[in-house]
Amino acid sequence: MTITQSTPPLRTTDRPSYLADTHTGLPIPTEPRFSSADDERRHRKQRLAAALRIFGKLGYGEGISGHISVRDPEDPETFWVNPFGVSFNRVTVGDLILVDGTGRVVAGRHRVNPSAFAIHSQIHQIRPDATAAAHGHTVHSRALGALGRLLEPIDQESAAFYHNQVLYDRYDGPSVAIDQGRAMAEALGDKRAILLRHHGLITVGGSVDEAVHWFVTYDGCAQVQLLAAAAGQLGRLTPAQAEAARDGFGDPQLGWFSFQVLWDDIVHEQPDLLDE
Repeated sequence: MTITQSTPPLRTTDRPSYLADTHTGLPIPTEPRFSSADDERRHRKQRLAAALRIFGKLGYGEGISGHISVRDPEDPETFWVNPFGVSFNRVTVGDLILVDGTGRVVAGRHRVNPSAFAIHSQIHQIRPDATAAAHGHTVHSRALGALGRLLEPIDQESAAFYHNQVLYDRYDGPSVAIDQGRAMAEALGDKRAILLRHHGLITVGGSVDEAVHWFVTYDGCAQVQLLAAAAGQLGRLTPAQAEAARDGFGDPQLGWFSFQVLWDDIVHEQPDLLDE
């Protein structure tokens, strides 16, 4: 496998010496580039399996519900996703399945979750920039959705979703029909997160890394907001403050890099997730 990854560029401005020449000023490397589709496919599948284990570690499992998908680098009309009925805590690279636009499993030994196909196929179809999508029925996101509220800009992390989230107030039962997934994808629009009332949360990104970071941080922000609201009146950032915080904490490159810390931890703790 040949992977190239560059370090942050050398300083070319008058910034202080402790700031890197990236948008955020942080010494964040660029995403890796690959010499072949096979190398990139393996990388994406490894990140996907790790993301699913992270979901398991964080307690995001809810029976058979929840899925993360990523486009195949060679055939972007297909996507890799976790299979039906395999625990987040046990899934490996070898368990992942490749699904085409009709819902047929074209690679892998397991079956597809109908909800995974209905939702993810439509998001990938409508959002060409969404390389990956993450969905789960997490406690704090479900609680926030039950209130019919989105994240408020009450801290830096929640500001990452300032004007970049939408509430989906419609519910038509378990999402197993294509038109249900289509409605969700259309409601998502160009945003990075959609909170499904009576259901759960979906986030998207230009990589598994980014999409999963947004999911994890969104659910954590939901927990903070629920705790703060239960204790008293929320103190919100001003619009100018929220935009400044979003410029940093909502940066896609920072979202991608933030996942790398989670990746290092989960691979160290659970190396069997890489089994093919």
